[in-house]
This record gives sequence, structure tokens and C-alpha cells, in this order.
Amino acid sequence: MSNELKGQVAIVTGASRGLGKGIALVLAEQGANIVLNYRSNDQEAQKVKDEILPFGVKCVLAKSDVGTAEGVKSLFKVLDEHFDRLDILVNNAGTSRAENIFEITEESWDFILDTNLKSMFLVSKEAMERMKQRNYGRIINMSSVVAHQGALYGHVHYAATKGGILGFTKTLARTAAPLGITVNAIAPGIIATELLYQTHGDDGVKKLAANIPLGLGEPRDVGLATAFLAGEGGKYITGICLDINGGMYMRP
Repeated sequence: MSNELKGQVAIVTGASRGLGKGIALVLAEQGANIVLNYRSNDQEAQKVKDEILPFGVKCVLAKSDVGTAEGVKSLFKVLDEHFDRLDILVNNAGTSRAENIFEITEESWDFILDTNLKSMFLVSKEAMERMKQRNYGRIINMSSVVAHQGALYGHVHYAATKGGILGFTKTLARTAAPLGITVNAIAPGIIATELLYQTHGDDGVKKLAANIPLGLGEPRDVGLATAFLAGEGGKYITGICLDINGGMYMRP
């Protein structure tokens, strides 16, 4: 693995498990220092930090709910206490609930939108204030294959956020380009994470994975794509959505 990101500073939101953990590990493997954001699980976050440190990079934990302005303020306070720059932002914080429209309450709708979409707005705004000062930055937003094809079994609140992320990404990319900042999205397919099994169960995951040409994906697959967009390969790429789905959904 290269040291292409050596010395850079990356924030990864929602990084105590699943995709966020996989992304943080790959970025650290390539030399980036990590601000590891998470909302609640101290033990899991510490485990990820322990896996990152052997790469010889710095990793600091930032416990906060980035779906709130106060939580974002707390996150960037941690950043500023330990680093004097921000090169990479990965907006990965996200969740879902196994509900269809008849089961979703207003509270549940607001919770999913705050966690998945509002957080992206709040964190990106704060990040860009810093990135524009150096005329450099890479922002990578985690969408989903459901943004293209819709969720298969309920999860309409989740699908709404992931579709919204694509519009957010394209629009922000135009604002950010003159500031030296690229903004891209990644749309993972079916990736073997805790959230996937939590929301779909073992049988549901088997059903989802059955028709994927390359089979079930791993968090590292998404991490490698993120590192590509954060590295030299992403220098002239902005406003796109990179599909990492093993052939599950092939767009025209």
C-alpha cells in the first residue's frame, strides 16, 4: 500500500464500525492522520483507534452527534486542538431503521434525515471554511445504490436521504471547485456491515446478495474507492457518484 496520503488530515464521521471503520483504516494505511468521529460506542471507537495506530499515524477520537450543530462544533474543536489543517472529509455518518411508510413516525423520519443528510450539510460547511483558506480539500459523501434504484423493502426515509446526497454533492461541487476543493459521492451496494445485518437480518442479507455478480462487498472495498478520490487519482474528478456495488446495479 502506498503512502500517498502521508501527513494529510482526514475526518471520517460515523467511523466506529462498518463502512466508516473500513474507510478510516484504508486512509490511515495510506498515511493519513485520522479524526475518528462516532456518536456513542466508546469501546468500538477505541478498538478502531488501536487498529489505526500501528500504521504510524495519529488518530484522535471525537465523540459527538454530527446531526446537530452543537455536535459539529465539538467535532471541529477536537480537530483544531490536534491539527492545524484539514485535507479530507468523509461524510459517512448514517443509519436506517427497518420500517415502511406506514410504520415510520415523524420522530423516526427526522432522526434518519438529521443523521444522514443534515449532518452532511453541517460538517461540510464547517470543513469548507477551513479548506478554502488553503485552496485545497477533498470531500467524499457516502450515498448508496438505493439512491439510484430505490430501497427494496421499505426504508423510504433512508432512500430519501441517499438520493438527496447526490443532489447535495453535485451542487456543492460547483461551489467548491473555485476554492480548490473537490466534492464527490460514493454509492456502495450491499456491503457486509453490522448495520446491514441489523436492518435486514441474515435471511434478508442472503436474499439481497443472491443476485450480485461479484457477491457481497467488504468495507475495505469502499475504503479503497474513498482513498482513490482523496488521492492524486481524484485530482480532476468532482461532482460524480462512484458506484461500488459489485455489478448489482449498472447505470447507463
